[in-house]
Amino acid sequence: MTATPHASTPRWLTDTEMDTWTNLVQLLMLIPTALDQQLREEAGLPHTYYHILSALSGQPDHAMRMTELARQAGTTTTRLSHAVSTLEQRGWVGRRACRTDKRGQIAYLTEAGYAVLEAAAPGHVAEVRRLVFDHLTEDDVRRLGALSGKLLPTLTGNA
Repeated sequence: MTATPHASTPRWLTDTEMDTWTNLVQLLMLIPTALDQQLREEAGLPHTYYHILSALSGQPDHAMRMTELARQAGTTTTRLSHAVSTLEQRGWVGRRACRTDKRGQIAYLTEAGYAVLEAAAPGHVAEVRRLVFDHLTEDDVRRLGALSGKLLPTLTGNA
């Protein structure tokens, strides 16, 4: 069902929807902050950089187009470019021209970047488990995956 952008009568949230929305907003704000704090304290890098390194590590040849990396990171290509520049300065990521599109760039994970990710991952995963998965049953996890899978296409433009 698609909402009309300028409907004359707003479809107000029910009490249950409002309670759920309030909880979701809190989660969306608190989880990234907690993960960022853990990664900065234990690994010396912000969650955004960890997410970029992690996304690259999961790809063939540890490389992907910058536009796809921006999509996966949930950011603009401009913001991603700034982050990748910092990661390049640290020697963790490199960039090269795309062979099939002269305007495109490929970001790739260096050996040093992989080592940073490998060192940071155990603490990060432990924190993700502590904050989220340790409180859920297997059925909860499946339902959370299904629910988030229903919402993501609208946000990523794949609806």
